[in-house]
Amino acid sequence: MTRIDQWTWAVRLFKSRSVASAAVKAGHVRLNGERAKPAAAVHVGDEVRIRAEGYEKVFEVVRLLDKRVGAPIAQAAYVDKSPPPPPRDEFFGAFGTRDRGAGRPTKRDRREMDELRGRRP
Repeated sequence: MTRIDQWTWAVRLFKSRSVASAAVKAGHVRLNGERAKPAAAVHVGDEVRIRAEGYEKVFEVVRLLDKRVGAPIAQAAYVDKSPPPPPRDEFFGAFGTRDRGAGRPTKRDRREMDELRGRRP
């Protein structure tokens, strides 16, 4: 028997076991569509859904692991069935980035950005 928090940590979906356990407790991890507790048992063929970074990642359990292993072995323990991440909104992406090395925006640049965002008084 493998716990859900232990398996998600062992296959490197979370950096530490305590982070994995906290994510499960917070309801960010679902096992077969239902909210799971950290001690919930994982079986081969189960579907694990993790909500992170604004969208949901879906994994199918192929192999049970109790201990943390290397990345190639960990990736072989699950099948990633996640849909592609949602595209960035082109409207917000345009003025959220600056050219590297451009430095701090000038007062005029800041006024133009505020005007684009609708914050101009």
